[in-house]
Amino acid sequence: MRHRRSSALWEQASPYLLLAPFAFWIVVFFGYAFARTVYFSFTDYNLFSRPQWVGFRNYLNLLTDVQFGRAFKNSVMFAVVVTSLQTVFALLLAVFMNMRIRGMRFFRGLYYMPSVTSSVVITLIFMWLFQRSGAVNYLTTKMLQYRAPLGAFICCALLLQVTAVSLERRLRRGASWLEPSLLLTSILISAAVVWVIQFASLVGPNPNIEPVRTIWLNTGQTIPQWAGPFGLPRPLGTIMMLNTWTTAPTMMLLFLAGLQDIPKELYEAAAVDGATGFAAFAHITIPGLRHVTFLVVTMGLIGTLQMFDQAAIVGDQAPLESVITLAYFVYRNAFPPSAVPRIGAASAAAVFLAAFTLLLVLLQKKFTKA
Repeated sequence: MRHRRSSALWEQASPYLLLAPFAFWIVVFFGYAFARTVYFSFTDYNLFSRPQWVGFRNYLNLLTDVQFGRAFKNSVMFAVVVTSLQTVFALLLAVFMNMRIRGMRFFRGLYYMPSVTSSVVITLIFMWLFQRSGAVNYLTTKMLQYRAPLGAFICCALLLQVTAVSLERRLRRGASWLEPSLLLTSILISAAVVWVIQFASLVGPNPNIEPVRTIWLNTGQTIPQWAGPFGLPRPLGTIMMLNTWTTAPTMMLLFLAGLQDIPKELYEAAAVDGATGFAAFAHITIPGLRHVTFLVVTMGLIGTLQMFDQAAIVGDQAPLESVITLAYFVYRNAFPPSAVPRIGAASAAAVFLAAFTLLLVLLQKKFTKA
C-alpha cells in the first residue's frame, strides 16, 4: 500500500521536477531581469550611485532624442526588408531542397553552413568583401567589362533551352523548362559559341570601363540618394544582405519540415486535373505552409528587431546614424564609450523595444489569423 502511494506521489511530482530547471531559468534570468529593467526605466541610474525615481522622464526624453528616432527608423526598415527577403528566400530554398535530386543531402548541408558559422566571423568576412577595393567592387567591375560576352551567353543559352524543350514537348517527351540534361547541353553549347565569336573579335570585354569604387560601409549615403533621410542607409543595406544570407537557411529548415507534412496525394490529384506547377504551388503549398509561415515571420521579426552583433561589429566602420538600431541604442546608452552609463534611458528603450515587438507579433497574428 505504501509502495503504491509513493509511486503515485512520484508520478504526480515528476512533471514539476522536470520543469523546475526551465522554470528557474525563466524566473531568474528573464523575469527578474525584466522586472529590474522596468524599474530602472523609471529611475536616473548610472551604475555608480543609488537609483533616483524620475517617473516617466526617461520615456519622454526618448521622444525628443534624435538618435533614438534614427534607431527606430533603421530598426523598422531593417525588420521589414530582412524579414520579407529571408521568408521568400527560405521558401524558395525549401522548395528546391524538397526535390528528389541526387546529392540533395550535400546541398542541404552546404546551404545550412552560414547558419552554423560564427556571426562575428561572417561579419568580418563581409566587411572585407565590401571594402572599397574588395571582392564585390572587383566582381562588379569585371561584370561591366564583360557584359557583352555575358549578354551573348545568356541570350544564346535561353534560345537553345527554349528551342530544345519545345522540340521535346512536340515529340510528346514531357520536359520541364529547367530539365537538367537539356540545360547543361544549352550551357555548354552557348559557352562554345561565345568563345568562337569572341575569338573572331565580334564581341569582347570593354577595357575602357573604370574600376568600380563604391563605398559600402564608411559612408552616410542612402539608397536611393534622392530619397535623403527617407532612403536606406547604404551600410545598413550591406548588413541587411549579410543578415538575410545567414538567417534564411534556418528558416529554410522550418519550411522544409512543413513541406514534408503536406500529403503527396494533393499534388497527384492536382496533376491529374491538369494543374500547372505554379497553380499547385499557389493553391496547395502556400496554404499548407500557413502556420509555418506565421512562425517564420514571427521569428524573423523578433530576430531582426533585436539585431545587435552585426551592427556593433560594423559600427566602427560606418557612421553611427547609418547603422544604429534600437538594440544598439540600448547598448550604447548602457555602456557608452568615455561617458557615464545612462541605465535609465537604456532601460526605457529596452522596454519600448519589447513592447513594440510584442505589438507587431499580435498585429501579425490578428491579420494573418494563423
